[in-house]
Amino acid sequence: MSISPNQSLDKLKKIIYGIYVANLVDDVKNSLSSLISGAGDVVSIAQSVAKDNVVKAIQGVGDVTASGTQAVSDVVSGGVQALSTAGASITAGITGLVEGAVDGAKEVGVDTTEAAGEAASTAVMTVSKVGGDVGEAAVAAVQGAIKAAGDIGADSGALALSAVKGSIKAADEIGSEAGSLVRKALLNAAALPHDIIDALLTGKTE
Repeated sequence: MSISPNQSLDKLKKIIYGIYVANLVDDVKNSLSSLISGAGDVVSIAQSVAKDNVVKAIQGVGDVTASGTQAVSDVVSGGVQALSTAGASITAGITGLVEGAVDGAKEVGVDTTEAAGEAASTAVMTVSKVGGDVGEAAVAAVQGAIKAAGDIGADSGALALSAVKGSIKAADEIGSEAGSLVRKALLNAAALPHDIIDALLTGKTE
């Protein structure tokens, strides 16, 4: 059975991507850990590291459709792990990680709404694994998506909604208790757009 040139190219792209991102999580962890030394603006540092690494990962592959959301997930996961081990504020860091991941996605042509949802979902899931507060992580992720909308001129409501959905999806996969904690945290967070959150979680539009 012969293999077409297109099939060979697709296979090659997957191999290249696998090699390229094999150490991506470690690269993000090393970058963040070296920059965060108990001082400095954690949000800005996380935003910059996330954006740069999402862009580099996707440009290294040249296939946005196949690798975009995976790059976002890898970068956010590595970032949360780095924040945890560096003793920095995980909550503040998540805001920066999600913001930077969406900024990077925009720069290389990845759908920013999908990126926001993937980043938020990964943040909540990874925080659960490192023993952090999933409710706080969800709120921080949505805040990061809203900040990214301001950076790139996108619809903040659409990005916030995607981040809320991604957070809830991850929390429900973790378990019913996590799902409840995340919903409660989102509903009680004063800084978030409650017209969107309340409509999604309670069905109320006022």
